[in-house]
Amino acid sequence: MDRPSVPASADPRTARLIDGLLAAGTAVAVLAGTAWLGGRPDAAGALPLALWLGLLLPARRRLPLAVLLLSVQAVAVFRVSGLTDVGWVWPASAAYAGLAADDRPGRPGLPWAAGVGLAELALAATWETTAGDATPREILVPLGAEALWLAVLLAAATAYRNRLRWRAELDERLLRAARERDLEAGRRIAEARLEIARELHDVVGHTLTVVGIQLRVAAEALNDSLEEARTALTTAQQVRTEAVRDLRALVHVLRAPGEVPEGPAAGVPEVAALVDRMRSAELDIRLETAGDLATVPAPVSLAVHRVVQEALTNTARHAGASRADISVRLVDGRVEVSVTDDGRSAVRTPGAVGHGVRGMDERVRALGGHFSAGPHGKGDGWLVRAAIPLPGFHP
Repeated sequence: MDRPSVPASADPRTARLIDGLLAAGTAVAVLAGTAWLGGRPDAAGALPLALWLGLLLPARRRLPLAVLLLSVQAVAVFRVSGLTDVGWVWPASAAYAGLAADDRPGRPGLPWAAGVGLAELALAATWETTAGDATPREILVPLGAEALWLAVLLAAATAYRNRLRWRAELDERLLRAARERDLEAGRRIAEARLEIARELHDVVGHTLTVVGIQLRVAAEALNDSLEEARTALTTAQQVRTEAVRDLRALVHVLRAPGEVPEGPAAGVPEVAALVDRMRSAELDIRLETAGDLATVPAPVSLAVHRVVQEALTNTARHAGASRADISVRLVDGRVEVSVTDDGRSAVRTPGAVGHGVRGMDERVRALGGHFSAGPHGKGDGWLVRAAIPLPGFHP
């Protein structure tokens, strides 16, 4: 992965202000340093050198190597010509620091700054040895101080550069983490929407099937038994009311995820009421239960209810069955569910009943259970079977 570049100043006005202060500070520092070290801060030597070194600095952001080379060349020319008599490295300190701190891709400034500094020290040693009348000790002391100053300067610039790089990498990691959180949130939202779509499929499909059955019963009994027709219409009305409650709960989850949905959730205790609603003159449904089903946890209980609901809905819609047997048993730490009918199995391949079988399978497997659906025996008939373990059960 590419290394993040050191960020430049985001405000041009601030950058210009810093450049102006740095240029003025360099000019003053060169004059003050020359006077402090016993040199000649005159208008013919130190002053033009100080102004030249200061005027070059505003270009260091775009051309740091060129600024350093021109600064070192100016210092060397003024020293060799005798216009100034102190300083080799330190007058160009700002130029050295600017190049050493520059570490953008393809522009490694630290090696260049160190190389130019060593070359300038070598030139200084050669010039002082050949052109001056000072002793080796008198030459070694100031050049050693200059070399030490160069090392400290480059170390400080490197630390500053590394700090900027660390901040850039930290910002990049935070941005990457934020993007990953957004992607994860989007994935969870997509999964939640898919689950809600399955719930809507189950609720609407079951409701329309039951209402259709009861309305057919009411229509057939209207001329013979008004009481039976009234009972069928009442059942259809109850189913509609429960469907509206379930749909409202799903929409409530979409609008306010942190709030509790209205009304109790469907589960194993409601299977008996579900069977009563689905039972009709054309379809006889028998329910058998075993075990303390009231202790079944809510997720498993809801899954059991949905499996029975979807299986009966498919039976009523596609099978033309006359009888369905349902078994819900709590055995050895798991809930076993089976729904068997005597309808036509040839028309109910897994692809023929839409997403119902797939939804039941995914719901059961999500809870660690096993699911199967298909013809049973050699004749007609369809068997839906599921086994869902209870959380925390240890045999």
